[in-house]
Amino acid sequence: MAVAVTAFGVAAAGAGTAVLGRPHPAAPVAQVSTNTEAVTRGPVAERTRFSGMLGFDGTYQVAHQGEPGIVTAMTEAGTTVARGGVVYAVANHPVRLLYGVVPAYRDLAAGVTNGPDVKQLEENLVALGMDPGKQIVVDEKFTAATAAAIRRWQASWGLPAAQRTGRLPQGSVVFASGLLRIAQVQAPVGAAAAPGQPVLSATSTNRVVTSEIPIVRQSQVHVGDQVQVTVTGLTGPTTGTVVRIGRTATDQQPNQQQQQGGQNGPPTVTITIQVSLPATTADLDQAPVAVLITAASKPNVLQVPVVALLPRTGGGYQVRLPDGTFVEVKPGLFDEVTGKIEVTGNLTVGQLVQVPVS
Repeated sequence: MAVAVTAFGVAAAGAGTAVLGRPHPAAPVAQVSTNTEAVTRGPVAERTRFSGMLGFDGTYQVAHQGEPGIVTAMTEAGTTVARGGVVYAVANHPVRLLYGVVPAYRDLAAGVTNGPDVKQLEENLVALGMDPGKQIVVDEKFTAATAAAIRRWQASWGLPAAQRTGRLPQGSVVFASGLLRIAQVQAPVGAAAAPGQPVLSATSTNRVVTSEIPIVRQSQVHVGDQVQVTVTGLTGPTTGTVVRIGRTATDQQPNQQQQQGGQNGPPTVTITIQVSLPATTADLDQAPVAVLITAASKPNVLQVPVVALLPRTGGGYQVRLPDGTFVEVKPGLFDEVTGKIEVTGNLTVGQLVQVPVS
């Protein structure tokens, strides 16, 4: 049957030639416009692009620890509170910020047992300038000098002498590791606040970018590595430093194409990158960014535009010179940013190679 069909095809082709008097012309081959670029020598870096999100480092839940009451003041979201500043108030009693890692868990007053929270308090009182006579010995012991410094602090709030008690009831201060940026208010003015109830969430003021990278690339990234970060709307990239690499892999949600096959994306880990940005971006939060991570680099190699590479019959690559001759090359590191690729072969710096016109 196959032979019969083939014979028919040949006969039909012959008949077509006889009728027209000439064979059908072949379809024209598309011509590609070309230009030339020079072979260069210099450093090359293999950089991979990932998506990321700009935000603020750390998340802190602030819970009310004082007497129950109505919230009468609340710091607005996006505002930064420094040491000694008022975070919120319940029943017109302000709750102020002090720096420290041990949470406030008791009244701080004469007679309390020694503890690290007392040391934190004394460190803050000294930093606030409330011990001008240098009477406080910063340790875990609450002394008369500690109480005197608290009274000076209370005087700075505008309290009358009768209310300068030299003691801080539980719930009148909140300890955090540093400056607090209010992220979200959970108990606005007029809401009821009860002991242990979250009233707001906050972050540090450190700008960071978080990015999900495939776990197979985790070995290419290290704490302290420099990476490039490009924030949408800003001109040019900025340099960031990797400060944390997650240890727990997370399955990515499948994209639209993967959903049809019912498969998740490859497992990823979260990397955290610290960045410094212009003051004009102070309020920018949850903004998409591009992250460029260098996987490998070489200092002094021949390079050509990656678009100059042409496949060779039998495998491998070549480049075409302006006179039409071809030179076999072996590609190496590719820089996605510059579009240049490392090559080895019989090429010299300054020699021209053909590239398609974009």
